[in-house]
Amino acid sequence: MSESEVRPWGRYEVIDEQPTHKIKRIWVKPGHQLSYQRHKFRAEHWFFIAGTGLAIVNGHEIGVHAGSTVDIDIGQLHRIRNSGTEDLIFIEVQTGTYFGEDDIERVEDDFGRV
Repeated sequence: MSESEVRPWGRYEVIDEQPTHKIKRIWVKPGHQLSYQRHKFRAEHWFFIAGTGLAIVNGHEIGVHAGSTVDIDIGQLHRIRNSGTEDLIFIEVQTGTYFGEDDIERVEDDFGRV
């Protein structure tokens, strides 16, 4: 049984969760982006499987497409933006010591979340 969440920017599904990692499949709708955020307890590895977008890590912009990867260390500010016309889909592998959704510090958000 997998956990699934709908968000204003798209949705995600938890594929696997263990004490050492959490894996999600994330869909970002065209023209949308996640909040500019960081985490205290986890690093993330993103592997893109469909669509095109722009990853921003500590202010550096990285164009992404199917086959691209992006690594985010603990504490780095990051976000992903869908710059294409179809869903941007990627696999997120979280590693660290805690994977709760409350380990999100948002510094910018299109939807007014804190």
